[in-house]
Amino acid sequence: MVTTTPTETPPPARGGIRTSRGSTRPGDRIFLGLSRGSGITLLVIMAAIAGFLTYRAVLAISKDDANFLTTSEWNPAGSPPVFGIAVLAFGTVVSSVIAMLIAVPVAIGIALFISHYAPRKLAAPISYVVDLLAAVPSIIYGLWGAIFLVPYLDGLNKWLNEYFAWTYIFAKASDGVARNLFTVGILLAIMILPIITNVTREVFLQVPKMHEEAALALGATRWEVIRMSVLPFGRSGIISASMLGLGRALGETMAVAVVLSPSFIISGRLLDPGGGTFAQNIAAKFNEANEFGRDALIASGLVLFFITLLVNGAARWIIARRKEYSGANA
Repeated sequence: MVTTTPTETPPPARGGIRTSRGSTRPGDRIFLGLSRGSGITLLVIMAAIAGFLTYRAVLAISKDDANFLTTSEWNPAGSPPVFGIAVLAFGTVVSSVIAMLIAVPVAIGIALFISHYAPRKLAAPISYVVDLLAAVPSIIYGLWGAIFLVPYLDGLNKWLNEYFAWTYIFAKASDGVARNLFTVGILLAIMILPIITNVTREVFLQVPKMHEEAALALGATRWEVIRMSVLPFGRSGIISASMLGLGRALGETMAVAVVLSPSFIISGRLLDPGGGTFAQNIAAKFNEANEFGRDALIASGLVLFFITLLVNGAARWIIARRKEYSGANA
């Protein structure tokens, strides 16, 4: 008896799907070319932005009479010009950290309530409201913060100063309205809350039902199901959502400019008026600055650009280390 060996089908090409004759289909080649072109275009745009910012920043920093990284003063129009980003970096990082500490736990709680606790008739309207909040322009948040939030936070500032002044960060050295980094952090938390909630909710809804049903069959409670199945599966999604919200907090301009009373003073007391952020300083000074002053502002924008890249790079590194929780193998 003659045995025949089945003919092995050649594996598909890396760039597309092969036909029976081994050639790549024209549609696959076109799609591959468009995909590659889009990716390359994105990299070229990023490189062009970085190159432009670097060129203009070098022009400004080369004429700076002070240390650009550690100087608290901002006077590029002086003779000699003196400017630095110490206050801006401090204010940007502090306000963003406050926003993340407030927004991330609340967003996870809202996402869990919508996806696993709320009845369907209640979950749909709440999801719709969250989607609407994510689409509100930042200037609207800024006006609301200046008119409504600042006056009402004055009482909270006094209460924190009375009972938590021993922590130093909540000690208020001067009286005045609550136009400080603490208020900015709360406002940013409200602004990024819908973004983090939306992404986290969608991640939680993608948890395989078999995982949850298996845990329930073993006698797990609702919270144990969430702790053992939902949160581990959605960990990378939570990190991605948080980094998306952090990116908006780092670069927020108009809302911060409307609420904050800026000053180039670094203070660990979060309740005292003053401070500043990169985006707020650029928006406030760009129109009145001369050519060299704009180069100085662009130099500060370059620092914010690199901070954003570092934050996103750190997020990708964390997600890569947690591939078992990314849902790719579910």
